[in-house]
Amino acid sequence: MTVSPPAGFDSRPITPLPQRILLVENSRTFTTMLREAIEQRLELPVSVASSLAEAGALLDAEDDWFLVLTGLVLADGDRDGVVAYFVERGLPTIVVSSVYDEDLRRRVLQQDIIDYVLKNTPGSLDYLVWLVQRLERNRRISALVVDDSPSARGYAASLLAMYGYRVAQAGDGPAALQALEADPAIRLAIVDQEMPGMDGVELTRRLRALRARDRVAVIGISGNSDPSLIPRFLKNGANDFLRKPFSREEFFCRVSQNVDQLELIGTLQDLATRDFLTGLPNRRSFLERSQRQLERRAADAGSVAVAMVDIDHFKHINDSLGHEAGDQALRAVAGVLHAHTRPQDLSARFGGEEFCLLVTVEDEDACARHFEQLRAAVAALELALGGSTLRMTVSIGVCRMPAHSCTLHALIAEADRQLYLAKAGGRNRVHGITLDETACVL
Repeated sequence: MTVSPPAGFDSRPITPLPQRILLVENSRTFTTMLREAIEQRLELPVSVASSLAEAGALLDAEDDWFLVLTGLVLADGDRDGVVAYFVERGLPTIVVSSVYDEDLRRRVLQQDIIDYVLKNTPGSLDYLVWLVQRLERNRRISALVVDDSPSARGYAASLLAMYGYRVAQAGDGPAALQALEADPAIRLAIVDQEMPGMDGVELTRRLRALRARDRVAVIGISGNSDPSLIPRFLKNGANDFLRKPFSREEFFCRVSQNVDQLELIGTLQDLATRDFLTGLPNRRSFLERSQRQLERRAADAGSVAVAMVDIDHFKHINDSLGHEAGDQALRAVAGVLHAHTRPQDLSARFGGEEFCLLVTVEDEDACARHFEQLRAAVAALELALGGSTLRMTVSIGVCRMPAHSCTLHALIAEADRQLYLAKAGGRNRVHGITLDETACVL
């Protein structure tokens, strides 16, 4: 069960993307190794053909092709013809060759292919798996190209589109800032220096006021040979810099390296702030975010509620059915909590079988309904475990107070006391209290 999208990346619902990979190669040994590596490491389906005729039959039989990896030595096609066959079909294509010929490599790269990879070099298999993974992930990332030259802007945008990115374009700084605010999925910005009104360095500085380094990678570009330009870009928030004219390969490597870094940062942030088992925020993250949220609401006239949620008889589940069953129970309850967490609310695994929520509520009746629905949703779960079905209940303790009148510590402490009363009252129930601002003494 997935309860959160990959760190920092676009979480909007999207149409399922094509997944099939076509591997066209007459070397059975290499084909077997590459196919197994992609299927095992990336869990993407790979079909194999040893000729253009076989490849065409496979392409006609299915329509959800994502990528082609092809050799150049096939029985029914010459080198240029093989590449053209797939490019003309509009398929993203990687050429995998055992031939080191600089003229051939240059000629092939002049066509609309993604890369030219020598398969007999050390690390080529790992590189190809990384490249496939990078291209697969790129399809969920938006990039922004900012350049006042339509031709230069279009060229960079076409390269990014070839590598799978969703691309937005802007002809000047103000338009770029508007585009950035309009699309939270933008994770990469290619920024030209020489633009009227607002140059690239100034745009980068303003962009950083909107998005931090762990949210958007900025690559400055310029044909200016001024040696101070690179440090100026970097000191104002750019992640990297490219001199014009740049090669396609350098462009792709720089872009991919920076997006890889963003994903690594996102992974590390998730490890620090999310519970590995359930995918919910952990205790530390919940406390930090809840405190900030309460501070922002200090002037509000509304109220908030903190709830402590505990799985009833959880030790019995572990002791009688095993810890794997206990883990499945925790993930199932976390899924219910996640489904009942609105954008303005927070939920987390607090530790063991205990969860905590911070919820914005309109009044006492709305608060009671919200947590009663949550309790009932958990009670309705039926978890298949081998030949048996596990049903669970939770006890919930709730403390509701005016948002401006109480500390987070006081809310949690009172919710914990209410949880004790819910368990003492027979479990599988919600026990709550509404306090006025004079009652908050902790």
